[in-house]
Amino acid sequence: MTLTRRSLLALTPGLMALPAGLNAGLAWAETATATPPSAETIQDFGIGDPNAKVKIAEYLSLTCPHCRAFHDEVYPRLKAEYIDKGLVRLDYHEVYFDRYGLWGAMLARCGGEMKYIGIVDMLYDKQADWAGSDDPTVAVDQLKKIGLIAGIDEATSDACLKDQATAEALVGHYQASIAAAFPNDSFQGTPSFIVNGTTYGNMAWEDFRKIIDDELAK
Repeated sequence: MTLTRRSLLALTPGLMALPAGLNAGLAWAETATATPPSAETIQDFGIGDPNAKVKIAEYLSLTCPHCRAFHDEVYPRLKAEYIDKGLVRLDYHEVYFDRYGLWGAMLARCGGEMKYIGIVDMLYDKQADWAGSDDPTVAVDQLKKIGLIAGIDEATSDACLKDQATAEALVGHYQASIAAAFPNDSFQGTPSFIVNGTTYGNMAWEDFRKIIDDELAK
């Protein structure tokens, strides 16, 4: 799916429309020491040696079936053959096409950096269960089940999913990230990859491996 910068901005109000029981948000003002997050303070997470010769930025949607296929078919080999050997660093950059994708990202981030990658894996494994429902309540219930499996209790998951300030900050961060990485509305959808500064679309493992090997050989 291809979205222009204009359509991304038009999508934002829909992302903010949480289902009944999830639209209150956290009252940051009630906590004296709490600071509302902003687009500038949101961090992206990844896996692998930060000093690896090959750095890959993946732009992914947690509701995207092509992204799920990449993580099912390509990512395990990428991790085993390159990331685990310190040759590649893979950084995740979330793309939100819909509110479900935003909620999934909020749950993944709820576990902090240590649990983020594992929760993303579970979200893709269970994508049909939570992203495939037309009922937002079912989607939220399924997300909370994934949270429980990851060791996040329901109250914590609920608080994360109600966090309107973080939701708004994530959308702002996502929009800024896309604008910076893909100038002139050149973003072509998910998954997209930037490998050592060069942009690529989705591809088969053999093609992906050749790009990595060519970079390692330089």
